[in-house]
Amino acid sequence: MVNQTNQNVSAANAVLLGALAPGVNGPTWSVIKITFLTLGVCLAAMLGLAFSSSDFTMSIHVILLVVLSSLLLLLLSSFLSQTGLVSVETQMKDIGLAPKGQDEASKEN
Repeated sequence: MVNQTNQNVSAANAVLLGALAPGVNGPTWSVIKITFLTLGVCLAAMLGLAFSSSDFTMSIHVILLVVLSSLLLLLLSSFLSQTGLVSVETQMKDIGLAPKGQDEASKEN
């Protein structure tokens, strides 16, 4: 029954559950990594533009943004490695969105 619930939850719903429920599920972590990847591409482009201009202060600001975003990703990764991922089914139970049959089946096992 757990696999059936997992198939019924789309990736968008899993990300929404990840935003509302305690813990981080797999699809939410994937979205966070993709977001940081696109942020890195944008910051690399900004860094290239800052170095091509003759403004030294702009380069310092962009380097500071790169350091802050890298530090944030590093801290998020280390925190998640300590706490671990939570399944979508667990998050659904925490919010109270799990089907009634699933709660009864998990109590029987």
